[in-house]
Amino acid sequence: QVQLVESGGGLVQPGGSLRLSCVASGNIFSINAMGWYRQGPGQQRELVAIIPAGGRTNYADSVKGRFTVSRDNAKKTVYLQMTGLKPEDTAVYYCNADITDYYGVSRAYWGQGTQVTASS
Repeated sequence: QVQLVESGGGLVQPGGSLRLSCVASGNIFSINAMGWYRQGPGQQRELVAIIPAGGRTNYADSVKGRFTVSRDNAKKTVYLQMTGLKPEDTAVYYCNADITDYYGVSRAYWGQGTQVTASS
C-alpha cells in the first residue's frame, strides 16, 4: 500500500508565500514523476507543476516565475514553493506521484489534498 501525505496549506494574503510538502510512504520500489495539481471552486483539476525523476520540470503558464517544484528522492518528498500568491491561486492542491511497487506494478497515486487560500 502506498500513501501520499501533503502538508503546508493555509490562508495567506495576496502576494504572500507558502511551501507545500508531500511525502510518499509504503510499498515503493521507485518513484518516477512527481507533481502538483489543483482544483478551484467549480473548476476542473489542473496541472500546476511536474518534476520527472530525471529531466526538465514543467509548469502551468499561470504559475511560471512564481512557483518552484523540487524533490528530495532520499526522503521520497516533493515540494511546491509558492510565491506572489494571487486570489486565483486559491484551490485544493493535490500531490501526484507515479510509483512502481515491489511487485512491479506502476500506477499514479494521489494525496488527500491541502487547501490554499490567498485572500485579504
